[in-house]
Amino acid sequence: MTDSEAFEAFVAAWHPRLLRAAILISGDRHLAEDVLQDALIKLARRWSKVHTDPVNYVRTTLYRDVASRWRRQREFVYEEPPERADHDSSEASDLKVVFAGALARLPVKQRAVLVLRFYEDLPVGEVAAILRISPGTVKSQTHAALKRLREVAPELEEVLI
Repeated sequence: MTDSEAFEAFVAAWHPRLLRAAILISGDRHLAEDVLQDALIKLARRWSKVHTDPVNYVRTTLYRDVASRWRRQREFVYEEPPERADHDSSEASDLKVVFAGALARLPVKQRAVLVLRFYEDLPVGEVAAILRISPGTVKSQTHAALKRLREVAPELEEVLI
């Protein structure tokens, strides 16, 4: 398989999941698409060097680009997260909408930590490496973010336990 074919296979396999994560981190589908496209372009340019761990390269790039844009813009309009392929019950869909709204009220770093820890299901060490922060910071940001979610969306309490 050539580098080009390997890159295309990676994008085909990971694009939907990375896009959902980008939307959750950024809060805006259009921004997420732009940031993901930029991250994939950066990945394509460095494919020969990072092809062994492209997912973490893209995740790191996504977070850094969203955080950078957030610092410049200081305000995001948060949209509802994209639909998953499997259709959930109405109650589960309601919880997703409440969660998306509550997530929008968090700072971008806390949002990124929660998305990587619980949506992407990554261990603390990997999240720390992706975000280039210490494992202790991941833990404290997770704790602070969950505390804030409990405050802004008490209806999520049983899910957040």
